[in-house]
Amino acid sequence: MKTGKIPENVLKRAVLRQIGIRNGINGSGAGIGNDCAIFPFSGTDWEQAGMSPAEAGVPALCTQEAVLAWKEAPGIGDAFMTMAELIQKCANNLAAGGACPAAVMIALFVPESAEEADVRVWMAEAAQKCTELYIKIIGGQTRTVSAAICPMAVVTGYGIASAGHCVIGRAESGQDVVVSKWIGLQGTAVLVRRHKERLLQRYPAYLVKEAEGFGRYLSVLPEAEIALQHGVRAMHDASEGGIFGALWELAEGSDVGLQIDMRKLPLRQETVEVCESCNVNPYELMSGGCLVMTAEDGPSLKAALEAAYIPAAVVGKVTAGKERILRNRDEIRYMNRPERDGIYV
Repeated sequence: MKTGKIPENVLKRAVLRQIGIRNGINGSGAGIGNDCAIFPFSGTDWEQAGMSPAEAGVPALCTQEAVLAWKEAPGIGDAFMTMAELIQKCANNLAAGGACPAAVMIALFVPESAEEADVRVWMAEAAQKCTELYIKIIGGQTRTVSAAICPMAVVTGYGIASAGHCVIGRAESGQDVVVSKWIGLQGTAVLVRRHKERLLQRYPAYLVKEAEGFGRYLSVLPEAEIALQHGVRAMHDASEGGIFGALWELAEGSDVGLQIDMRKLPLRQETVEVCESCNVNPYELMSGGCLVMTAEDGPSLKAALEAAYIPAAVVGKVTAGKERILRNRDEIRYMNRPERDGIYV
């Protein structure tokens, strides 16, 4: 199999079916479109666990795992995803599940060629990111593995959800589809890291610098909080697979259809230019920082996000059935299962 997410049909047959999940759907845990699992506890359980009075009575804990792999050895090339970006990805998925990120556990596996200084840098970056997000590193494991050819990390994130705010739920027919910020942000920044010199030969330095800095937009915690306040109960962080992958997974996990207006999907000009140079489809490019939400009143949610200085767009509708349609003026085509992310060019 090729690098990246395994194909959806393989995921269903080889993973989800083996753990007792049919059709890729599970409302409270593993499944297509579900990045978190919910574990209910009583208030007494939290108190016995030593939680603070403010946290007592919180009914649910959400978890999320993610995997990090550097494409090349440290010092030779740029990482596919930095430690900070990996932790942010966990936090984003928890926020999309209606939880406030609280803690992470980090398992770091390094090749024999790794030096102590490398480990120190990676863990310092993790600590800095956790400080920014007000979450704790509560444990993990660090091992040297002879079979490893590059460093890899697995981060498990834990979040606390307030009553009624766990949104690992379903999009409903008739709801508006709203997306925050722009698509392809994270992938654009990664492509610039890899091809900066070539891009500088083609584009002005200011454009390349702006695209390289798209990492500052990767958090979806603010928009997730606003969405919760507006009654949104179905959200999905657009990460690997791009906006097309995120829309498909949201629909598949909810067993619904979609009608999406391609012209309304928000796209930065920097992403257009970088993708053209790198021969990548921006709609299939890693889109961390873009949150997909379904809402009864999309324009109202859009206005609330923009009032908080978060760009947003109403891009389509949830429909009954399973047809996932992309419209571009008079052109109509059907959405396919997610393709391999453009970041793997």
